[in-house]
Amino acid sequence: MTLVPLLLPLLLCSTNKLFAVESTDANHQTNLNQNQIAKNQFSCYQRITKDSHPKIKHAGLQCNMTWDGWLCWDQTAAGTTTEQSCPDYYHNFDPQAVASKVCTENGEWGRHPESNRTWTNYENCIANSTNHQTAAMTHFYLVIIGHTLSLVSLLISLTIFFYFKSLSCQRITLHKNLFLSFVLNSIVTVIWLTTVVNKQAICKLLMFAHLYLLSCNYFWMLCEGIYLHTLIVVAVFAEKQHLLWYYLLGWGFPLMPTVLHSVARHSYYNDKCWVSSDTSLLYIIHGPICAALVVNLFFLLNIVRVLITKLRVTHQAESSLYMRAVRATLILIPLLGIQFVLLPYKPDDPRVFESYMYIMEILMHYQGFLVSTIFCFFNGEVSPSVAVLVLALHKILNNSSIISLCHLQMLIWMGWVCL
Repeated sequence: MTLVPLLLPLLLCSTNKLFAVESTDANHQTNLNQNQIAKNQFSCYQRITKDSHPKIKHAGLQCNMTWDGWLCWDQTAAGTTTEQSCPDYYHNFDPQAVASKVCTENGEWGRHPESNRTWTNYENCIANSTNHQTAAMTHFYLVIIGHTLSLVSLLISLTIFFYFKSLSCQRITLHKNLFLSFVLNSIVTVIWLTTVVNKQAICKLLMFAHLYLLSCNYFWMLCEGIYLHTLIVVAVFAEKQHLLWYYLLGWGFPLMPTVLHSVARHSYYNDKCWVSSDTSLLYIIHGPICAALVVNLFFLLNIVRVLITKLRVTHQAESSLYMRAVRATLILIPLLGIQFVLLPYKPDDPRVFESYMYIMEILMHYQGFLVSTIFCFFNGEVSPSVAVLVLALHKILNNSSIISLCHLQMLIWMGWVCL
């Protein structure tokens, strides 16, 4: 797998603002680059030694295989230009662009017109990075807008849930905790992307908080599924459950994989701010999240089976209410979990990859907005309460006992057609 659900966009959004974080660990990155260059150089010299006495003589003049300091260039026919992908040693080099090297007519590698030294043209590698920086800024603002929109919608939803006492029940309590986990995750992500962190310990603490809250998002979704399953399948519409176990699962359990990941990361892959996705240690975080999604899906499908087969005649109104809650959760399962299916299949084509990144960013950074929309704004229990508030405000502001029938019917209608 190539990323923690937010890590890939975080890496792509490493523009000038985010480079400040990387500067705190510049020596570590430099050592990694030097080690990679040294390995490639050694491999190239091995090939040069092996091919120094070729069994088959090539016709015509040839430029010998050579190492130019960054890349290994194969034996090339005189009078031709050879190309290969730019190296990925440096952030301002675009690995998807190509570097070129000219083999002259006399069988010697081309020289720079000013320095007269053997020269490789890496200008395209740097030129294309400017376009990628512009694209990175576009992705950056898309992520910020997503989390800002999520924060606003989630805070409005929490205000509605806390203000209306008629909405006080255990299921709404689970909604509140789910929303709170998304709020905290969005706040940490915005801080991570917009704040200059000069100390590596602080940026690693932010990454720890992000991974913990990311896990909390999915385990509170699991709590929603377990609650509905217990309420409908196990307890047959029993109203009260002990919420302590839900708090332990939603807020407590995610600490275990997050702490384990941090210890393993510090011991075996202690990169800059733990932002690299090139490590299988991320499965420590992704594994429990995927397991929670699968278990949740099983619970919800079983609930649908029970509601359809056993409650078709009896408890008709009650089963209809629960079915709407189940549908809302069922819709969120693929919406919140599909990125874990798409992440391993990163396309190689640059144009397809650009579209892929936009889709991934919408799926990962607009989750809070989707959750608040489905569980609050399209909630049939919320709309009537809001309608009553609108009626009261209308009386106060207009000194009238009659509210616009159109407005009231629209609000109540939203409650009937919602999930």
